[in-house]
Amino acid sequence: MNLIEELRWRGMIQDIMPGTEEQLAKEMTTGYIGFDPTADSLHIGSLVPILLLVHFQKAGHKPIALVGGATGMVGDPSGKSEERNLLSEEVLNKNVAGVKAQLEKFLDFNPALPNAAEMANNYDWFKTISFIDFLRDAGKHITVNYMMAKDSVKKRIEGETGISYTEFAYQLMQGYDFYWLYQNKNCKLQMGGSDQWGNMTTGTELIRRKGGGEAFVFTNPLITKADGGKFGKTESGNVWLDANRTTPYQFYQFWLNASDTDAEKWIRIFTFLSRDAIHMLLEEHKANPGARVLQKTLAQEVTRFVHGEEALAEAVATTEKLFANQHAPAESLSVEDLESLEGVVKIAFTKEKIAAGIDIVSFLAETAIAPSKGEARKLVQGGGISINRKKVEAIEHKIDNSQLLHGQYLLAQKGKKYYYLVQFN
Repeated sequence: MNLIEELRWRGMIQDIMPGTEEQLAKEMTTGYIGFDPTADSLHIGSLVPILLLVHFQKAGHKPIALVGGATGMVGDPSGKSEERNLLSEEVLNKNVAGVKAQLEKFLDFNPALPNAAEMANNYDWFKTISFIDFLRDAGKHITVNYMMAKDSVKKRIEGETGISYTEFAYQLMQGYDFYWLYQNKNCKLQMGGSDQWGNMTTGTELIRRKGGGEAFVFTNPLITKADGGKFGKTESGNVWLDANRTTPYQFYQFWLNASDTDAEKWIRIFTFLSRDAIHMLLEEHKANPGARVLQKTLAQEVTRFVHGEEALAEAVATTEKLFANQHAPAESLSVEDLESLEGVVKIAFTKEKIAAGIDIVSFLAETAIAPSKGEARKLVQGGGISINRKKVEAIEHKIDNSQLLHGQYLLAQKGKKYYYLVQFN
């Protein structure tokens, strides 16, 4: 099975330019994907392009991970309904460094390899180009009619907010990235999300018109959830690849809580398991869905890939302590058990505040377990709060010293999967 066939059965290809498969079969090809440094960490929405680069390198081709230090200053209109805020150079540099450090974990940069991965930052070439030079060298090769025909631009022009020249120029900048990499790195392929098709084909057009060369692109579908919710979003926000932003336990839980429909699709996209192994997993899951073998395998594979074996072991251990014996009283958890709950949100609270007892609504709001007293009231009334594994039945419930585990802790649960260890000092 060649690379394109492999990616197709995994559900990782949406659109592909004619001739791409033939180019990959002909020779070791250099290909790149761009990553937008809007934060100092990537989130799981970036996992598909990361995995594409890994598959690409495993198939013997040379991957380039491009961090958009220059284009990040401009803003991409693709998939956006309004202009985004521009970042300062200081923030952008911090973000570029964070994203670069993460990408270096997943690819093989060993210079002894003929297809060693490379990092690139488009600020390195854009910083030396004057506005006049850019208009002469790139702008004159692409017509406004061509640029306005792109869906990402058309939608914004027809929308209420319109589009600034800054964002309108983005596709030309991204096209120039491809042209620069083609000229300087012999890069003949660009990969990316399906919302980038217009920007990516502008690159191939610039290579054809300005360089007289031929280049190729293919896109992956944007990941969606079966229930219509946004992929990678949880109640607490984005699921990040940075363990300081999303702990390995929380990361593991995201995949573990996938629906059957999502897990069946995601097991092919987000793991490197073989076709036969996945087929066997699907059969096993179908025979006994309650065992959730599909979700457990998915969570283990993705957590191991992103955070490593040790972090996975800690995430599994924490999950077992919290969920394996839900009916056992919280008092059965030792101090060591509570202290070793990796990834559970830990909150410090003053013991004096509960000496005379504090109502549950105030407690939830003051610990930020709930964002406000109104939300706390709704959670309690909806049966969504447990303290020390006992459901709180009424908003009049009081928290006091008598409920502390080992005289120091409370284990709070919000909904089915959000745990908080409150330590009283």
